[in-house]
Amino acid sequence: MAHSIVSCHRLLDVIGQIESDQRIQVVFTVGPDAFNKHVERYLNSIGALVVPWLQAVRERFDLAVAASYGGLHQLHAPLLVMAHGAGHGKRVRPGRHGGPKISEPPVYGLDAQRLVHGGRVLPTALALAHDHELDVLRRQCPEALDVAVVVGDPCLDRLVASLPSRRRYRRHLGIADGESLVVVTSTWGPDGLFGRWPDLLPLLMTELSGSRHRVAALLHPAVWDAHGHRQVRSWLQDCREAGLLLPDPTVDWRSLVVAADRIIGDHGSVTAYAGAVGRPVLLPPDDRIPIAEGTAQDLIRTAAGRLDLHRALGPQLESVPAIDRQAVAGAITTRAGRASVLLRRTMYRLLRLPEPGRHRQIEPLPPPVPRRWGVEG
Repeated sequence: MAHSIVSCHRLLDVIGQIESDQRIQVVFTVGPDAFNKHVERYLNSIGALVVPWLQAVRERFDLAVAASYGGLHQLHAPLLVMAHGAGHGKRVRPGRHGGPKISEPPVYGLDAQRLVHGGRVLPTALALAHDHELDVLRRQCPEALDVAVVVGDPCLDRLVASLPSRRRYRRHLGIADGESLVVVTSTWGPDGLFGRWPDLLPLLMTELSGSRHRVAALLHPAVWDAHGHRQVRSWLQDCREAGLLLPDPTVDWRSLVVAADRIIGDHGSVTAYAGAVGRPVLLPPDDRIPIAEGTAQDLIRTAAGRLDLHRALGPQLESVPAIDRQAVAGAITTRAGRASVLLRRTMYRLLRLPEPGRHRQIEPLPPPVPRRWGVEG
């Protein structure tokens, strides 16, 4: 059940563990979501069998897998639900209207509003990345504890498995020896880096022109969906002509993070994953999003350098403080390297099928294929 391009990427990592089993037919559907406009086209491009949502909610299936929450109650199947980012690091944003704000908003994704419908816990299995999330669940939605299973983080495992391929990724990106790759990553919304500091990319491209730095921008797929692909490319036209690498949102971002020398990011998951594989991180000067304590996002906020847009950017890129990779990775998952095994075991349990003896190894990411990102996006 693919709600967005982001959740689709997570699902593809997970479904890869079982889809070669000839006893299993994998079918995709596009779930209700504000940012699902390009999901079906992407699924068609990779040859997936896609059924319409209205058909999916009429049929019965042996297992449904989702990495988001919209429409889950309409499915007729045992349900495996997982996060689509780096754990559960964000708190629910209070609405603008209504009564007083509560002092400590719940952690998003581990709250009863997301996990319970009609008096019943929705997931048959709730996949968590970290033991700490069990404590959060115990406070926020204790009814879901019985279905929770700590399986680790398949995205982080794949990033770690890809680290030895760094030189190959840089070669495919055209990063020459002696050049530094600066990756700017922004989550969506007005508090994301691109939403709050739209002048950052033009400033970088102007100041770093002719230097040994190359710049790539990883914009959350919801940024593209909210504004339109044509509009985003138009806003960044001058930057692209100056050499900005601007991958399409369907491109797997992880190879660029592995290839990067520096990350300029925000509170989004890509920044947390970058810190977990040892990439130095700079954050904007003011990040007002409420973050859950003890999470990877919380550690990054504490340890990262702060970008000053009123000072020369080049020298700041040369003095980015190091991130404690092990601490950030340890805040994302307590099952490092085991997500594929544990998720596979969980899916076969829910399918009520014996698990085959052979298991796929964690494969490195394929190299990026930039073609003409700087010109065509």
